[in-house]
Amino acid sequence: MKRSNYIFLIALVATCGGLLFGFDTAVISGVLPIIQVHFGIDELMSGWVVSILTIGSIAGVIFAGATADKYGRKVLLFLAASLFLVSAVGTASAGNIYIFQVFRLLGGLGVGIASVASPMYIAEISPTEKRGQMVSINQLAIVTGILLAFFTNYFLVSTGANNWRWMLLVMAVPTLAFLGLLFFVPRSPRWLTQVGRKEEAYQILHKITGTETAARQELDVIYRSLTKSEEKGSLRTMLNSGSRYMLTIGIVLAILQQITEINAIMYYAPIIFETLGFSMDLALLQTILIGGINFIFTIIAMLFIDRLGRKPLLLIGSAIMAISLGILAFAVNSSLPGPWVIVCILVYIAAYAVSLGPVTWVLIAEIFPNKYRGVGMSVSTMFLWIAAFFCSITLSYRSRFLRRCRYLPPVYDPVYSRIFLLPVLCERD
Repeated sequence: MKRSNYIFLIALVATCGGLLFGFDTAVISGVLPIIQVHFGIDELMSGWVVSILTIGSIAGVIFAGATADKYGRKVLLFLAASLFLVSAVGTASAGNIYIFQVFRLLGGLGVGIASVASPMYIAEISPTEKRGQMVSINQLAIVTGILLAFFTNYFLVSTGANNWRWMLLVMAVPTLAFLGLLFFVPRSPRWLTQVGRKEEAYQILHKITGTETAARQELDVIYRSLTKSEEKGSLRTMLNSGSRYMLTIGIVLAILQQITEINAIMYYAPIIFETLGFSMDLALLQTILIGGINFIFTIIAMLFIDRLGRKPLLLIGSAIMAISLGILAFAVNSSLPGPWVIVCILVYIAAYAVSLGPVTWVLIAEIFPNKYRGVGMSVSTMFLWIAAFFCSITLSYRSRFLRRCRYLPPVYDPVYSRIFLLPVLCERD
C-alpha cells in the first residue's frame, strides 16, 4: 500500500470521531421541535436541552487533557466512541426529559474527548507538508456528520410518533463501525516515543514513511523535539515559557469560532425556517441545504489551506462573515422576503466553512510544541466549548430581553436587532 494511501486511511478512521461529533451536535436541530411538544418543555428548558451537550463537552475536554499523554490518543478515541453509543441508545429510549439530558450529557463527554483526540492523533501521524490538509479532513468529517444528521432528520420525520427516537438511535450505526475500525489503526508514534516505546514507534513510522531510513530520521526528529527540554509539559510550565503566547492564540481563536453564533444556526435551523413560513418538512429540507453548503466549502478550504495559508483564509472568511451578517440584519429589520435571509445565512455558512471552521482546528492542533500539545489543545478546546455553552444557553434569555426592549422608540430597534439578531430568528411565535 502506498504511503499516502496508508496515512489517509488511518486519518479517515480517526475522523470518524469528528463525524460522530458533528452528528451528535446537529441531530438536536430536528429533534428539539418534536420533543418540545412530546415532553411539554418551554423555551428555557429547550435551551438547557441544547446546551447540556456543551457542558459535557467541557468536562470531556478536561478529561482528555488529563489523560491524553498518559494513556494515548487511541484509547481516548475508543472511549469517545463508547460514550457516543451509550448516548445514542440512552437518549432514544428516554422516558422523560431529565433522563434524556443525562444521556445527552454523556454524549457531550464523547464530543469533548473526540474534539481533542481526533485532530491530535491526525496531526501526529501526518507528515508536516500534509498536516494542514489532513487535520482539515477532521473538520470535513464534522460537517459530514452535521449534514448526515440533517439528512436523517428529514427522512425520519415522517416515521410516526417515535420519529425523534429514530433520529437519535441512527447514530449507533456509524458508532459501531467506528469502534470496529479503531482496532486496525496504530497508536501515535509521537506518543509511543514520549512514553519510551521507541521500537513500536519505529515500526509504525516505517509503515507511514515507506522506508527504513525515513522512519529512523522521523523518529530522531520526534525524539529530539521531546527531549529538547527536561521541563515537564504541564500547564504551569507552559504559562512560564514562551509557549504561553501560542496558548493565547489558541484560546482566542477557539472563542472567536463560537461567538460568531454558528451553533445557533446549526441547532435552531428548522425553527428559524419555520418562522420564515416553511412547514416542518420543508424547514428540515432547508437545513440540508445549510449542511450541503457547509460540506462543499469545507472541501474548498482543504484544497487551499496549505497553498494560501491559515491567516489569509481567516481574514477573507471573517470579512465575508461580517458583511453577510450585516446584510442579514438589514434584511430582518427591513422585513425583506425570506429568500434574502436564506441567502445571507448560506453566504455566512460558506464563509465560516472556508475559514474559522477548519482553520481553527488546524491551528489548535499544530501551533503547540510536542510536549505542550496535549495541554495546549485541551485548554484551547475547553474555552471553545465554554464559549459555545454561553452562546447557546443565553439565546432564550436574550430573546426575552429583546421582547422587553420593544417599548423603546423605533429608532433604537435596529440596534437591538443587530445585537440580538439570531435570538429573534430562533424565537417561535
